[in-house]
Amino acid sequence: MMRVSLFITCLCDTLTPDVGKDTVQLLERFGCEVDFPEGQTCCGQPAYNSGYVKESKQAMKQMIQAFEDSEYVVGPSGSCVHMLKEYPKVLSEEPEWKRRAEALVDKTYELTQFLVEVLEVKDVGSTFQGKATYHPSCHMTRLLGVKDAPRILLENVKGLEIIDLPLKEDCCGFGGTFAVKNAAVSEQMVHEKAEHISETKADYLIGGDMGCLMNMGGRLRRNDQDVKVLHIAQVLNSQ
Repeated sequence: MMRVSLFITCLCDTLTPDVGKDTVQLLERFGCEVDFPEGQTCCGQPAYNSGYVKESKQAMKQMIQAFEDSEYVVGPSGSCVHMLKEYPKVLSEEPEWKRRAEALVDKTYELTQFLVEVLEVKDVGSTFQGKATYHPSCHMTRLLGVKDAPRILLENVKGLEIIDLPLKEDCCGFGGTFAVKNAAVSEQMVHEKAEHISETKADYLIGGDMGCLMNMGGRLRRNDQDVKVLHIAQVLNSQ
């Protein structure tokens, strides 16, 4: 039996805990024993991206310690999982911490990546009725390199019709602190994304990063667009 530690991420922990529950249930369905290291905290990405490197290192070291004894670490966020992959570079001038960071990198996966590449599961046996479009978030696809796994899993969900999102590679405008520092630009980017979502006439918008989903969901509500936003774990765990 594989031992998997859940890396919950800040947004899922505080705002969408059901995504964490769905993640755990999915992993348990395929024979994983899931634990939750209580020492975990923010991965340090907001501080690091804002230039507070010293402060971000404190969070990184805490995360390394929290997951030191884990066999595998799995999180429902391509963006946050990628940040963990950056630890060795950020801690490169501290050899011992770099070594421990590299050990964490070797066992850390985004949820769909873990299902397809490690557990070798392509069909989770879920059923979900409706038409949906999928947003491939920037960090998950361009930085972490997870492109195929989400689509493979979604295409095997019974009853689900996937409609391609026009210009799907375009950023939704969230970009973590980018949305705060460049609010006017971010607003126009998410407005365009909402228009493309509307073109699909989908009932659901699915994604793998809660930051992006919250950003797009907010714009959709303000536009009075009747599209429900779901994390991919919620769809894959649907029966």
